[in-house]
Amino acid sequence: MTHWLYLGIIALVAIERLVELRISKRNAQAAFDKGGKEYGQGHFGVMKALHTSFLFAAPAEVFLLDRPFVPWLFALCFAALVGTMGLRYWAITSLRGRWNTRVIVVPDFPAEVGGPYRFLRHPNYVAVVIELAILPLMHGAWITALVWGVANFFLLRVRIGVEEEALSKACDYEARMGDRRRFVPASSKDDANASE
Repeated sequence: MTHWLYLGIIALVAIERLVELRISKRNAQAAFDKGGKEYGQGHFGVMKALHTSFLFAAPAEVFLLDRPFVPWLFALCFAALVGTMGLRYWAITSLRGRWNTRVIVVPDFPAEVGGPYRFLRHPNYVAVVIELAILPLMHGAWITALVWGVANFFLLRVRIGVEEEALSKACDYEARMGDRRRFVPASSKDDANASE
């Protein structure tokens, strides 16, 4: 019974990803119309394959290896999933029409410093990292969490490098982002040190 509940949650996440792809496609066309340039096309296919295969691997592990359902772990992971969805859409709405699954930069558009970008440089990637861990662990699929988590770590190293280099060339990224960290908001002590 819980296996099918889990499969339903995975299906809802897959539908949500399809909605994101529609948003991304629309935003990509708008960016190109404004003179946007795409960077890092080489890693984009790998990223699509990783995230698509993840949505098959997690339920496959649950069904094929009969992973246990632990109610408290499920509840914790589900609450965290809802939180990451909130963070993801806060980032998407803060970027307005500039959010994209691809790295497309419109020259001279200022880097976003509102919404979650007030606290860190890559809130959307924070949400992705957490989701790749909690979605499988929701029903005990620890192999998927580990393998896809490690693969995503290496992919993000490439992706973030490409993205930050492109933004630095095309707009005032470093000046506007200041000392914000990539993934973890700075503490007030760190903020004080940064202002010295």
